[in-house]
Amino acid sequence: MSAVLDPHDAHAHDDHHDHHAPAGWRRWVYATNHKDIGTLYLLFAFTMLMVGGVLALLIRAELFQPGLQLVNPELFNQLTTMHGLIMVFGAIMPAFVGFANWMIPLQIGAGDMAFARMNNFSFWLMIPAALMLVSSFFMPGGAPAAGWTLYAPLTLQMGPSMDAGIFAMHILGASSIMGSINIIVTILNMRAPGMTLMKMPMFCWTWLITAYLLIAVMPVLAGAITMTLTDRHFGTSFFNPAGGGDPVMYQHIFWFFGHPEVYIMILPAFGIVSQVVPAFARKKLFGYASMVYATGSIAILSFVVWAHHMFTTGMPVTGQLFFMYSTMLIAVPTGVKIFNWIATMWKGSMTFETPMLWAVGFIFVFTIGGFTGLILSMAPIDINFQDTYYVVAHFHYVLVAGSLFAMFAGIYYWLPKWTGVMYSETKGKIHFWWSMISFNITFFPMHFLGLAGMPRRYADYPMQFADFNAIASVGGFFFGFAQVYFFIAVAIPAMRGQGPKASQKPWEGAEGLEWEVPSPAPFHTFETPPKLDVTATKVIG
Repeated sequence: MSAVLDPHDAHAHDDHHDHHAPAGWRRWVYATNHKDIGTLYLLFAFTMLMVGGVLALLIRAELFQPGLQLVNPELFNQLTTMHGLIMVFGAIMPAFVGFANWMIPLQIGAGDMAFARMNNFSFWLMIPAALMLVSSFFMPGGAPAAGWTLYAPLTLQMGPSMDAGIFAMHILGASSIMGSINIIVTILNMRAPGMTLMKMPMFCWTWLITAYLLIAVMPVLAGAITMTLTDRHFGTSFFNPAGGGDPVMYQHIFWFFGHPEVYIMILPAFGIVSQVVPAFARKKLFGYASMVYATGSIAILSFVVWAHHMFTTGMPVTGQLFFMYSTMLIAVPTGVKIFNWIATMWKGSMTFETPMLWAVGFIFVFTIGGFTGLILSMAPIDINFQDTYYVVAHFHYVLVAGSLFAMFAGIYYWLPKWTGVMYSETKGKIHFWWSMISFNITFFPMHFLGLAGMPRRYADYPMQFADFNAIASVGGFFFGFAQVYFFIAVAIPAMRGQGPKASQKPWEGAEGLEWEVPSPAPFHTFETPPKLDVTATKVIG
């Protein structure tokens, strides 16, 4: 965005205004400031990432060698189910909402989010939901063990923890919908004068579209799990074949939610990468308008590809062909984004500070995940790979190397603005290379396991799968420890304000209103909306 601030505007207030910030625990419990709520979301998401990570390491420890080592198959299925639910609904989605809370008002020149109290409520709803999910391990019969997709008829046979899980999902869904309404109203109604939609940073665009997706599909998930609940307790037979119900109908309803959900988890990541790459290539983002249209196209197409998860359910060939071709089509707007990022880097004055390393790493590894997705889109191939470790490898390449890597790019990029101090570049690079290498050691062998026919969600396996599983397990532990290292070596010192003081604009090529306020960003920013001079290309004065 080439818009600039009028230098006579009181667009940002220095630290002497910070006395408005309440002190102690009240500041956090009653938080209505978008920065505080963004911080709460990010800390919550990291906590859940660690909880989900511990479950993942238990899974990998069990699979380290053939034979049952640590857990029985029943607990193993509980671990896989809860790992998926906690990572998707407790880690990835809340983290992106945290980014949205922190950055959208700063990027559009708004004083805060549109509905500050609702913002507080939508965060605090997540705590009881998370506690309910985690505590389900200690309920009679253990945690839900139906897989994170919660397929019927398994869900109809689970113990009381299934009801707790359904209630937790409802609460998390309500939180997501409130957060989305807040984001949409903030972006549409509170942009600084002169900032048209097509001058917004790409991160705001990707979140605007993501918020519409969330509002469209969270009620669909709510419907599916409510029908599961009534089947369990109120004598209905939506998914129970004994009463004339159809378990495959659950899959249709779930994936009508689930496929847009995949893009809900990756579009904000695209937005972050679209901010970071131009900053370190010192060039404008190539093809801004095409990026916006590609994002919109992905969102629309995501509603018509859901049954590519269901090629083995006895779908007629016509249905298979439709979902196969529509899935291949979604590769086009995604490819537009990849080529635009590469074109942005082309002949740029690139430097490779930590945020850029994460962004380039994201593009590389996400592209691998995209290609394996394209392979799985072909019905005759997918029928062979369905429910194997090939699918596990594919979606971890998209969600870990996609969503998580982009988040780290965003954290390192904006951390100086959030905390007012610079992190250690050496420690950031150690975190990147440690994560990148261990991630690939963990998940790349899973492609070969899947090609060899190893099914997922199995607690034991024959000897021919042993070597690749051992490699993947070792890599998994290294990857987990890399994230602990990040928290201890990078996050905690930054939160404590340890390190060299960050300048207002620590990255030479960075553009946007967030770099026009001091570092750390004052408690109250843009009390008077900045006026944008849309004709100039640099800050005057």
